[in-house]
Amino acid sequence: MHAEETTALLLDRARGGDATARDRLAARYLPILRRWAHGRLPSSTRDLTDTDDLVQVTLFRVLNQIGKFEYGGAGSFLAYLRSALLNLLRNEIRRVARHGESLGLDENFAEDDAASPLEQAIGRERLERYEAALEALPQRSRELVIMRLEFDMTYEDIASEMQSTPDAVRMAIKRSVESLARSLGGHE
Repeated sequence: MHAEETTALLLDRARGGDATARDRLAARYLPILRRWAHGRLPSSTRDLTDTDDLVQVTLFRVLNQIGKFEYGGAGSFLAYLRSALLNLLRNEIRRVARHGESLGLDENFAEDDAASPLEQAIGRERLERYEAALEALPQRSRELVIMRLEFDMTYEDIASEMQSTPDAVRMAIKRSVESLARSLGGHE
């Protein structure tokens, strides 16, 4: 990524009506959001909507209202996208719970009440504690943790976005993760 292609500059251009900048933002963040969202929508809630649809809807909605987003530094747009997608996923789960599961005509249908892979891996309670501890971090630390741990961005990509060095980013992320771990440590 070149300095002229930072998220901040693309956002600024997109706010000014530059469709190319908007397309570049979509192209940059769609695969990242897809990877992050994979497995977060329990299979029992999937009917006509699947996780990929929700990712696309989220990105479309955010980019359509790009003028309302206030850039708060590197990682703030990704954190905003994560929050919007998480809200949409939760709404979809609530919608299905209200209206019941939609059953298809597939004769081989097997009911699946299992938790999502993420919930199975760390458990709902731990996930809630993680979310609370993440929210308690200072904004910059939260954004660094999200970029590195949740979206699996490389130190180099984060450094480029922050216009910093990979070593400086690595140290900042280390401090942020240690702070997150301390917050979680009181509950373990």
